[in-house]
Amino acid sequence: MPGASRPGRADPLAAGRFRRYRIPMPVFIPIDDPADPRLEPYRDIRERDLVGRQGRFIAEGETVLRVLAGQDRHRPLSVLIAPKRLEKLAPILDQLAGDVPVYLASQPVLDGIVGFELHRGILALAERAAPLAADDLLAGLPEKALVLVLVGISNHDNMGGLFRNAAGFGVDAVLLDPTCCDPLYRKAIRVSVGGVLRVPWARLDGDEDLIALLDRRGFTPVALSPAGETALLDLEPLTRPALLLGAEGPGLPEATLARCRTVSIPMAPGFDSLNVAVTAGIALHHLRAASSPT
Repeated sequence: MPGASRPGRADPLAAGRFRRYRIPMPVFIPIDDPADPRLEPYRDIRERDLVGRQGRFIAEGETVLRVLAGQDRHRPLSVLIAPKRLEKLAPILDQLAGDVPVYLASQPVLDGIVGFELHRGILALAERAAPLAADDLLAGLPEKALVLVLVGISNHDNMGGLFRNAAGFGVDAVLLDPTCCDPLYRKAIRVSVGGVLRVPWARLDGDEDLIALLDRRGFTPVALSPAGETALLDLEPLTRPALLLGAEGPGLPEATLARCRTVSIPMAPGFDSLNVAVTAGIALHHLRAASSPT
């Protein structure tokens, strides 16, 4: 019957506002009860963030959802949004597979599900891709490549900021040492504005020799340190630089610094350090610009 809703579709589709998008369209499911068992993965997400999600992760916000829907590594499983977001998000939701449910919950119901006031009103659940081996990731990079290596980064805001820089400056891959926090933690993904989902990354095994791995794959390890022997602006262009950054405070281990080109960013007298994400942005901009043709 003309104008009738399709089975499993929410009322907004009945008006035909989204018919210009490709088929199959997402399945829209209204939710009225915060205790609905289908929403279990979204329940009390702050507490669940602390204990992990058994191979899944939560993405939050419009920009992150757009990145998630447009990539093919991590598999979207469902979306939870406030109905007021539906029309604006329609082009993004249309990129999802037809079997991905889109749950629609009013703001009070949404807040009851997640356990706090969710201003953005946009969440998605996704399945983590199989982890990449660091050696395999480096082996597949182009002849000219830029790699970011993170050691001991335990703050999720910093992790997100570092991946945002990596995406913004065209980093080809990110390597994490075993002590780094999870880049797919909800807050890290949000701070990265989806950069974590864009840039390929791998975590080193506990017994893997980082510098030996970089050497074997033809990368020059460049370690940032306030006591670096070369000022960043004086560093010559490198074909395959690997920029190493340590946690704020302790920085990189002395044993690692001893095996790298060490570089500093000169600052005003009496001040010797910046936030690690800010530092990365400055250094990545220089390395990318130095390797680009003039």
